[in-house]
Amino acid sequence: MSSGTSDTTRTGPEPGTAVDRTATGVTAPDPTGPGSTPDADPAPAGTAANAAGTTNAANTTTVTAPPEDAGKPSDAVDPDVTGKREDPRDGEKAENSQTVEDGGQAKNGKANDSKKVEDGKDTGRAADGKDGKDTGKAADGKDATERADATGDEPSDPWQAFGPAPESVPGRLRRAARAVGRFLVHEWTLATLGSLVLAVLLTWPTLRYPLYTLPQDYYDPALQAWQVAWSGHILLTDPAQLWQANTFYPEPWSFAFSDTLLGYAPAGMIGTGPEAAVLRYNILFVLAHALATLGAYALARQLGAGRIGAAAAGVGYAYAPWLLAQAGHLHVISNGGIPLALAMLARGHGWSLRYGYRPKRRHAGWALAGWLVAAWQLSLGFGIGLPFAYVLAGVVLVATLTWYLRRYWIRPVRHPFGARLLITDVVGGLVFAATGALLAIPYFTVAEQHPNARRSIGDIDIYSPPAFGFLTAPAESRIWGGLHEGARAALPWHPEMTLLPGFVLYALALGGLFFSVWRVRHRLLLLAGVLVSMVLAMGTRFFGGTFTYVPLVEHLPGWDGIRTPGRLMLWTTLLLGLLAAGTLTTFAMRVREIAAQRIPPWPGPWLRAATLLPLLLVVVEGLNATPHPVVPPQPAAMRTVEGPVLVLPSGQNLDQPVMLWTTTRFPDVVNGGSGFTPMKLTETRQATQTFPDPVSIDHLRRLGVRTVVVPRTQAAGTPFEAAVELPVDGLGIRREEIGDAVVYHL
Repeated sequence: MSSGTSDTTRTGPEPGTAVDRTATGVTAPDPTGPGSTPDADPAPAGTAANAAGTTNAANTTTVTAPPEDAGKPSDAVDPDVTGKREDPRDGEKAENSQTVEDGGQAKNGKANDSKKVEDGKDTGRAADGKDGKDTGKAADGKDATERADATGDEPSDPWQAFGPAPESVPGRLRRAARAVGRFLVHEWTLATLGSLVLAVLLTWPTLRYPLYTLPQDYYDPALQAWQVAWSGHILLTDPAQLWQANTFYPEPWSFAFSDTLLGYAPAGMIGTGPEAAVLRYNILFVLAHALATLGAYALARQLGAGRIGAAAAGVGYAYAPWLLAQAGHLHVISNGGIPLALAMLARGHGWSLRYGYRPKRRHAGWALAGWLVAAWQLSLGFGIGLPFAYVLAGVVLVATLTWYLRRYWIRPVRHPFGARLLITDVVGGLVFAATGALLAIPYFTVAEQHPNARRSIGDIDIYSPPAFGFLTAPAESRIWGGLHEGARAALPWHPEMTLLPGFVLYALALGGLFFSVWRVRHRLLLLAGVLVSMVLAMGTRFFGGTFTYVPLVEHLPGWDGIRTPGRLMLWTTLLLGLLAAGTLTTFAMRVREIAAQRIPPWPGPWLRAATLLPLLLVVVEGLNATPHPVVPPQPAAMRTVEGPVLVLPSGQNLDQPVMLWTTTRFPDVVNGGSGFTPMKLTETRQATQTFPDPVSIDHLRRLGVRTVVVPRTQAAGTPFEAAVELPVDGLGIRREEIGDAVVYHL
């Protein structure tokens, strides 16, 4: 080597060595790996891996010997040095305090402007003791570092003025504001708020007049508004009498005559009277839609779907056209706990449909929350809760068997499970089973006392939908209701047989069989679930149900209490949504790949519209035309009369608003409406057709009734309209008018 042939002479390892490759950034080994930092900075300039020990000063080259560690890879790229990250603040230290062994450090082939101290001497000077461009030398010829050492002061960094300003430590208020901001923009906060806003919009006008109207009709919704009010009232006053409701007097266990919505009891503790009950029902109706959307979204996300795909699954599950016909059945609309519980259980066990079992993601807290949500869902009613219980039991059985076989037989790999998670599952499973058992006791008692409460195969046949019901929308669908009027006319009982989940959902799910983020075997499993649930939803219409639905009724406990097999369409809708989520996730990934080729790499407006269009179409199919009739006002007499009371005329639909009227003081009433009619109530209705007369009065006295109320608005158009004007002399009863009602005291 010689000086003077060029301005800079390279020393050190020959080109092509590991050091050269590191210095030039060509083929440096990957610093990532187990325990390493993926975003580790490359080897910094000035280290032994990329420095040749040369100094450039006024076309004069000083050649120094290569460092002892020349030719060795630096720590930044050494595969053996893992988990090591260099602190970027190291460059802000005073360079005059750094120590250099055997020469100066070069940066990009030029002399480092900062001075290194070796044995108290300035290495930036030439061999003859003269300094070319010594920025560290004071005006009197003495080195600034030597002066700092002599005085004991901290040497100043000449480049500090050009560095970034030190970040100020935020105060408590600023930290709180940042935490709130992070919470507000979190995915799950936005998903929750979006679900609530969408629920208000897609159930409108439910909250337009929430004190006076009910969705669809005021029959079953009035019954369910009373159920929530009764459970809240009795748990505050006399919890032991929970199942001995004030309706269907004198029948015992009358609260178990239909699904109870017991899980909403805390809401029933707020407010009294019919208006509070109607308001409470409307709020719960909207919140139930929001929870269904959020639950299905959470399940799809946990299984591995993207945000847009999960949103489509959530909206399709909560606002499927067939569910619009169930707007009067809050216990059917309240299904959000099913996907939410499944999502929490999958999260707690570290399992995903897309990524499989990941032990590091296990969390016993999420698993426990999943079991508790499942128990809460079961408390809302067995109509949809019973199939959920059997599905959950099947999932647990299959998962346990699969884990055992893979660990000990098929692939003997010991995937950790953990004692804590096992204990959580045992405790959570026991809580779920105990909840179901305790809730089932009153229903089994009612089934023994009232044999007509059991569903026969003939009853199920009445409500079993034909195959074309899966392509027929209810009248409450704003998009398809009018177009499918002719198809509905061919259905024997169209409220339970119009089972269209949405044509957009069908199309997306069909595409998910060929174009999806899910594996092929998972697509086939989802397809099998769709087909099985649809076959079961047909009840006895699928070859008489001999090998499908009938065995469930005959052999599974509690299944003979379900008369509407079409509601199993809930599972079909959920599985179709998961197939659709896989399609949209893959589509969104493809859009990002296309956008990455753009400059700048950001999706254009047309690509964004193409991504959101399927979700928008699913939302549009969920638009409703549900009527919201005004609830009959409570007669003034119902706020003051003493029970037991009979309100005439009596009938299934007439008695359900009467149940709502009792929510002021909850007097015992003979009236009641449910999935079946007790024999005593049937006899009472027949005996009171000629009221007031001696026969009917004698029957009521033997029953224990003290008061009969005949609202004139209810009696209009019935035989009671004229009967209330008849004299009661000689009958031993007293007649008075309270408001628009005629009250008879027996």
